[in-house]
Order: sequence, then C-alpha cells, then structure tokens
Amino acid sequence: MEYSFWLLILAFLYLLVSFIGFARKELPARWRKNPAPPLGKEGPAIAYSYTGAMSPLKKESAYLHLPTYTAGLVFHAALFSAILTLFMLLSGIVLPDIAVLILSCVFALGVLSGLGIFIKRIFKPVLRSISNPDDFISNLLVTGFQLMCLLAINISDLRAALYIYTAILLFYLPLGKLKHSFFFFTSRIALGKYYGARGVWKTKSIYR
Repeated sequence: MEYSFWLLILAFLYLLVSFIGFARKELPARWRKNPAPPLGKEGPAIAYSYTGAMSPLKKESAYLHLPTYTAGLVFHAALFSAILTLFMLLSGIVLPDIAVLILSCVFALGVLSGLGIFIKRIFKPVLRSISNPDDFISNLLVTGFQLMCLLAINISDLRAALYIYTAILLFYLPLGKLKHSFFFFTSRIALGKYYGARGVWKTKSIYR
C-alpha cells in the first residue's frame, strides 16, 4: 500500500512538471493579445465556449452522431467521478453504501460507453482509417481506470492496485492524446477570447 501510494505521488509530480512545461511553451502563443480593435466581449464568449459551443448542434458534426456524443458525455462524466473518487480514497474518506452503489452504476455505464466507443473505432472503416495506436491505448487506459475505481470501492484490497494503475495512466498521459485534458481548458479559453473579441460569438444568450 505504501509503495503504491508513493508511486502515485511520483506520477502526480511528473504530470505537474509536464503540464508546467506545456503551459510555458503553448500558452503565450495561444493567449497573445490580438492587435485588432475588439468588436465584442471576451468574457461572455469564454463562458459560451464551455457551454453553448459544446452543444451537439454547434459542435462540428456531433448532431449526426448523437449516440456516440451521448456515450462520450457519459464516459467523461464517469471519468470525472472516478477522479473525485480517487481523491476521496486517498483522503481516507469512507463512502456510504448509497454512494458506493451510485458510483458503481456510474462507473459501469462509463466502462460500457468506453468499450462502445472503442469497438466503433475498430469496426467503423472511416474511424479506423484515421486512428492510430494511441487512440486505442488512451481509450483502454481511461476505461480501465473507471473499471479499477468500480472494483476498488467495492473491494478495499484492490485500492493499492488502483493507485498503481493510476500511476501508469498518469505517466502515459502527457505522451499521447490524453494531454488534451490540459489543452481542452486552455483551448476553450483561447477560442472564447478570439471569437468574442472579433464579435463572432455574440448571441443574445451570452451578451444580454
């Protein structure tokens, strides 16, 4: 248990250093000041970037693939729940039975969603043609993380295994597509700042 805990701490430190490196390299270019006179407001547009712009009706062709879009939402919701659960376990918080039951259902749905997306990537010719090994590895790692959380909250002896698995996931995270967990937030801010300043995102819902 002690070994797995310190391995996880080391992985967190590695991830922190990696993200600091990303920030120093990428953020100055993404958030540089636009010399053009602003035509709109950045603040509401940044809020819209995280809300309305993520709607399937506004997000590329997501409206054409609503089952996959929904599976993605469930998958990410389960992932956020798993991260919160991990920190609660590390803090020694004892989860009540009702919380364990609810989280177990959430993780089970997340695992099924992750596997569904994985299978679709394999058997859908267009998706398979544009996929690379990292797409499959990243999916399986995150799906496995949710599965490990599901097992760990029901079988306390597996918590050390969860910590070791999480450490492996964190060591891999900056190396592949999973680093979008960092760039997602910075990219949405950059989009809001740019399109807000240019007056492109100026719907009543964000400017009233």
